[in-house]
Amino acid sequence: MEPLGLVVHGKAEPFSAALRSLINNPRYSDVRFVVGQEQREVFAHRCLLACRCNFFQRLLGTEPGPGVPSPVVLSTVPTEAFLAVLEFLYTNSVKLHRHSVAVTFGLGPLQERCVAFIEAHSQEALRSQGFLELSAAALLPLLRSDKLCVDEAELVRAARSWARVGAAVLERPVAEVAAPVVKELRLALLAPAELSALEEQNRQEPLIPVEQIVEAWKCHALRRGDEARGAPCRRRRGTLPREHHRFLDLSFK
Repeated sequence: MEPLGLVVHGKAEPFSAALRSLINNPRYSDVRFVVGQEQREVFAHRCLLACRCNFFQRLLGTEPGPGVPSPVVLSTVPTEAFLAVLEFLYTNSVKLHRHSVAVTFGLGPLQERCVAFIEAHSQEALRSQGFLELSAAALLPLLRSDKLCVDEAELVRAARSWARVGAAVLERPVAEVAAPVVKELRLALLAPAELSALEEQNRQEPLIPVEQIVEAWKCHALRRGDEARGAPCRRRRGTLPREHHRFLDLSFK
């Protein structure tokens, strides 16, 4: 049996600092991105991105041809959020701000931290430009969270604002843009007067499927959350109390 070798561990801080110095550094860079509406040029390193993230592994899987490779255009990605992702990939750490939690590129640990950050700063995050720039895939885990510190009425308004921006950018109807995410809104938490107002607004500007509103009314009529299939009744951390909530079987956990 071979004798066990000695494992030598260097200091983490100099290693992290050295890698941080390569972020958006044209030196030794072999891939360029053009990011955001301002078309900012960002430099990176293919091998590091590909080994750290499946998204970039797929994106950069094709070997570049001879000459200067064309930049990868990511026009819908906020520049600050993209740089935050690079910092996490290069150094395995990043300081999150409300503008830098919009894009995670499928990075599980980073996505979890982004969701936790937004849960703790729900009011500020929902009113930020970064929230309006979220993709549907990024918005879904937020709307599924029980820990958002925001009331459902405000969350519905935020979802409508988000869908309006997406509709303008994509040139598609608001309801079509909203379809993947509005099913996570917990309409049964709204009081009858609020639900009636939402129903009227929905007639003027369709956002939520009529069937989803019907299920919320069914929850009110039956006064039992578990009887209204398709109408989530579980309260969030920031849900304001309403008289009918005492009839709901599913409370916040």
